[in-house]
Amino acid sequence: MLRGHPHAVSFMNDDYSFICHVCERSSRVGFSCGECRFSIHDRCAFLFIIPEIFDHPSHDGHCLKLLTTGAPDHTDPKCHLCGKTSNHILYHCCDCKLNVDIGCISHHIFKTSQDHLRVSWHHHPLQICYKGICDVCNGSSGLGCMCLGCGFKVHMSCVSVFDLPEITHPSHIRHPLKLLTNGAPAYTDPRCHICGGDTRHLLYHCDICKFNLDLRCAIKSPPPVALSNLKVHEHTLTLMPRLVSFVCDACGTEGDRSPYICVQCDFMIFHQKCAQLPRVIHVNHHDHRVSFKYPLGLREVKCGVCWEEIDWSYGAYSCSLCPNYAIHSLCATRKDVWDGQELDGVPEYVEDIEPFKRNDDNTITHFTHEHNLMSLNKDGEESSLCGACVRPISSYTFYKCSESDCSFILHETCANLRKKKRHFLNPRPLDLFELGGYNRLPSWCDACFLVCCKGFVHMHNEMFDIVCSSIDVPLIHESHPHHLLYLKLEDGQFKTCQSCGIDQTKVVLGCVKCNYFLDFRCATLPYIVTLPRYDDHPLTLCYGEKASGKYWCDICERETNPKTWFYTCSDCGVTLHILCVVGDIRYAKPGGKICENMQLLSNNSSTRPICYKCDCRCPGTFYIKVCGSKYLFFCSFYCSSSRIFSRRKKYHTICPPWLKKLEPNT
Repeated sequence: MLRGHPHAVSFMNDDYSFICHVCERSSRVGFSCGECRFSIHDRCAFLFIIPEIFDHPSHDGHCLKLLTTGAPDHTDPKCHLCGKTSNHILYHCCDCKLNVDIGCISHHIFKTSQDHLRVSWHHHPLQICYKGICDVCNGSSGLGCMCLGCGFKVHMSCVSVFDLPEITHPSHIRHPLKLLTNGAPAYTDPRCHICGGDTRHLLYHCDICKFNLDLRCAIKSPPPVALSNLKVHEHTLTLMPRLVSFVCDACGTEGDRSPYICVQCDFMIFHQKCAQLPRVIHVNHHDHRVSFKYPLGLREVKCGVCWEEIDWSYGAYSCSLCPNYAIHSLCATRKDVWDGQELDGVPEYVEDIEPFKRNDDNTITHFTHEHNLMSLNKDGEESSLCGACVRPISSYTFYKCSESDCSFILHETCANLRKKKRHFLNPRPLDLFELGGYNRLPSWCDACFLVCCKGFVHMHNEMFDIVCSSIDVPLIHESHPHHLLYLKLEDGQFKTCQSCGIDQTKVVLGCVKCNYFLDFRCATLPYIVTLPRYDDHPLTLCYGEKASGKYWCDICERETNPKTWFYTCSDCGVTLHILCVVGDIRYAKPGGKICENMQLLSNNSSTRPICYKCDCRCPGTFYIKVCGSKYLFFCSFYCSSSRIFSRRKKYHTICPPWLKKLEPNT
């Protein structure tokens, strides 16, 4: 939260620029409000440390309060001192209806500040005692100083940088570099000529060569002039500190500054980060190790992560066991794909991942169950629920516990789920677990955010149900003509699901070219569902249609929107809400508990209970009952969440994101 702003804001640091509502300049780093589209640079956010002013000379004795949503409707939006129109941020006196813009206020603060430090290397006094992002080291911890005039911030520990007004740098030995504190000159590329980072206020500069270095490359961690003993190349690479356009031989993408070159290999060129690529790694999109190879070799192959063509004349990662599998260098070393471990020279350990041991032709011992399981025919257990996916056995082959007093049963396909697998949802291998017991809070999948009560899940720091962890990419979904790829969203990014319209901020499946995205909850919806209680025919998933008139859900008897996804019966013509058909609890089993005091019961009696939250008859196959109470019933986890989280201060961090927007039975 920014003090003085009524809504929550999110930090932005990506490739898309925005206009700051304080200084009206564009930037890529700052804060944004999704409610009112308010944006502010991180450098301008210092204004929010002063929410009220009592001693302004133009209005002494009255309180001027900081407003971030513009002038009130009943007042003139112009500043009463300079006449400038204030679009978003201003100080306002509610008694006199007086408005003062930020420029006039910051000038007053700058003139009257007593707790400040005057230094020779900055043209304004610095306010002491500030904690925030430092313009020197980009760190956020430690005591520092801030300039109320221009927003410049520096840690006290970083002030020593200014004791070096001139340096001789190994990447630019011809001329000394001078420290500039007012930004890069207009006649140069303002970014660092080595790493391409934003030099902001402070940089070292050579006016003869028009050469700029940020403080990180100049002092904090200067790049080595030469690199040797590399994993991906046998010769020493030399830094060429110049603005020069090139195509990197390691990854096949373009660069515009300071590559590493190899003179012995006919000027082989590398990006700085590509020069130190690992040689052998394990990625979560493939079961085997992959190794860097340059050039990849004459073949037509698509990248196993982004599914774009790989230019065989450049470097890439390939699998020695699967000749048609390769990955772009940059895709293979992404944080959400690679676990960060270099495996060159590390012996490969063959781990036992088989889920069961076969005793004879008809019995097995599964690692999740203490008794032997028998392989049986397809008859006699159609209505029983599988212990892994908690779905009816139906007509599939299955294994059942050999003990007469034990009802444990598994689909044959579920029994073959490996104890450990690699999956694109996590860079580390996922372990197979059986959900046992219950916790104080519900457990949900970190991909689809549906609540899980029983069954098998895959885990490594995060939990994924076996429906989500069984998805392969690219995903072919009937709702879109192109394949869908996995996208892990960065901080501040969001994608809107085409099915439910809810903004997702963590992971989605989508087609970037068509701007088509699905969250995991909608992407894993079953295409065909049977609900004998409401319809004897199978229900099919409809991906929206253009229709006139009103549609009504036959379960909750509320209106449906035909433009969004819904379930329908081609024989009866009924339309049903998705939530009414599949619910919001995955692995639902009668008698199970979603948390310590809430139990799932079958909704098969002649009279359906009334939901305590929405005051409607519970429509689904299950309803939730509060243990120890005769009258507290809930139709869905959405409705029960108001009771589970109502007294939790950290609601927004522990509650599934779709609960914050989704309306019940819609």
